[in-house]
Amino acid sequence: MAGGRINDDDVKAVRDAVPIDAVVSEYLQLRSAGGGNLKGLCPFHDEKSPSFQVSPSKGLFHCFGCQEGGDTIAFVMKIDHLSFSETVERLAAKAGITLRYEEGGYHPGHQRGERIRLIEAHKAAAEFYAAQLDGPEAEIGRKFLAERGFDEAAARHFGVGYSPAGWDHLTRHLRGKGFSDKELLVSGLAQESRRNPIDRFRGRLMWPIRDVGGDVVGFGARKLRDDDNGPKYLNTPETPIYKKSQVLYGIDLAKKDIAKSSRAVVVEGYTDVMACHLAGVTTAIATCGTAFGGDHIKILRRLLMDNGSARVIFTFDGDAAGQKAALRAFEDDQKFAAETYIAIAPDGMDPCDLRLARGDDAVADLVEPRTPLFEFALRQIVGRYDLETPAGRAAALDEAAPVVARIKNVASQHEVAVQLAGMLGILDTQFVVKRVAQLARWARDRGGRGPAPASRPAGPPPGAGGPTAPAGPSGPALNLRNPVHRTERELLKLALQHPALVSPAFDAYGADEFTAPPYALIRQIIQDAGGAEQGTDNTADYLARVREAAPDDRARALVTELAVEPLHGRTVDETYAGNHLVAVRLRAVDRRIRDVTGTLTRLGSHADPEHLAAVQNELWVLQQYAQSLRNRGADAL
Repeated sequence: MAGGRINDDDVKAVRDAVPIDAVVSEYLQLRSAGGGNLKGLCPFHDEKSPSFQVSPSKGLFHCFGCQEGGDTIAFVMKIDHLSFSETVERLAAKAGITLRYEEGGYHPGHQRGERIRLIEAHKAAAEFYAAQLDGPEAEIGRKFLAERGFDEAAARHFGVGYSPAGWDHLTRHLRGKGFSDKELLVSGLAQESRRNPIDRFRGRLMWPIRDVGGDVVGFGARKLRDDDNGPKYLNTPETPIYKKSQVLYGIDLAKKDIAKSSRAVVVEGYTDVMACHLAGVTTAIATCGTAFGGDHIKILRRLLMDNGSARVIFTFDGDAAGQKAALRAFEDDQKFAAETYIAIAPDGMDPCDLRLARGDDAVADLVEPRTPLFEFALRQIVGRYDLETPAGRAAALDEAAPVVARIKNVASQHEVAVQLAGMLGILDTQFVVKRVAQLARWARDRGGRGPAPASRPAGPPPGAGGPTAPAGPSGPALNLRNPVHRTERELLKLALQHPALVSPAFDAYGADEFTAPPYALIRQIIQDAGGAEQGTDNTADYLARVREAAPDDRARALVTELAVEPLHGRTVDETYAGNHLVAVRLRAVDRRIRDVTGTLTRLGSHADPEHLAAVQNELWVLQQYAQSLRNRGADAL
């Protein structure tokens, strides 16, 4: 930052005040992973089963698939592409914490990060537009809404506003709030003119577009007057905070119900989202002036969690454009683990028109899943051919069979192939089934050529200590089947997650008692942070100190991984902790006994008597200690 760093105590206050599970839940659905942890689909890489874990008690997250991990601040920095200062400022604003800045103080408007400033400008613009909707000039906008069944309360709920028809009403308003012309141009709220920036949106009905976290990042503007020569809908251009392929209108309102019901309804426009929500279909969302694509699917998948009952229902107009949109959606269908359906209202009405004509119940009935998207797509393909002729049926099969072959589930693929045979009027059903299976096999074979990309298991292998840890400064990758490494890993997890169970004995352990270099490094890091005994009062603060003591990002990532990874014991208590303390110490003692025995052998009978006696005495002491550990367990520590 230009004028000063944020006070360390304030950073800690922000970290403590904003629960990590509350923040992460704004971006993906979390479910219980046992032991007080939560799990979900990782937002940082594509995966089929959840390997992303959150530990609310420790304030940490870790993905066992891609190894991303850290605290609340690290999560927001990564997912929203913010700097450290921007992230702390954003979380502080949510928590109502006033930040203090060192080395020169804090001057609003000069030290805020770009994203924070653009978000604040959009928030102020949304409030300005909403206030304008009550004015005399906006009567045409209020009439537009009323004609579509939306009253004042509906407009307030969705934040609908109005942009005055003048050249620079918003620009002057935001300048008065301290925003520079450069910020207004970068935000897309203003545009260049011959002299000074002017408002981008003028004389239009305004819908604020929010990201999944609830921040306004752009606007959709609807033309109201015949003398407006612009397009029917005008959206915010691409900006540092608005990427149309990565936003879904209504996602901020729909996300909780999407996660709760494992159902999402994709409609075409802003008024359709409003109509659905007011009709009780609170899982409705829409794209913002672009086709539904891969980035939109990623947002929904994290909320749906890809469970077996997940449903995505697309509603499209019944016209040619709507059918084309449906086929485009089907192109990405297999990126979902959810089942996809299409809903087309009678007479081709959209949800907004349907609600006006037939009421809320008709909208709710429309989005009940009936026609699978693949079936609709196949009927569109088949409908282009003359099925009365053998040549027409063969041509339709040539185009439709590869579509069916893309269905990943073999049972579903077989079932759809049978349906395709019926659509085509081909009596030899097995011929169609075999044709589809052959195409699917060829596609798999083509996809399997060449070297397979390196991949990691989504979670710890059965019976292993966990994913391969990043190697420390030296040493080979860990053999996770090695019980020595597994025990050492479990003891470090106990020291990080339940320090009270292993203190003070653990702090007397040397780094050399851990045979794996990465684990020896973690033991040293805990010692550098003041030892496990420091965590008996406040585990979250203790973990923050341990992570800060890590010499680099790789070591810090391993600390986070061990702090989040579930322990293997059914009952984690003093007995469980004691068993691991004894196991690690006993193996270290046994290793020393072997070393001393080797020394005795090398010395032989001609060694210096005093030296020989000292080595023999050390061996006897070690043997007695080992026996005591075996007989008395943790009491011998």
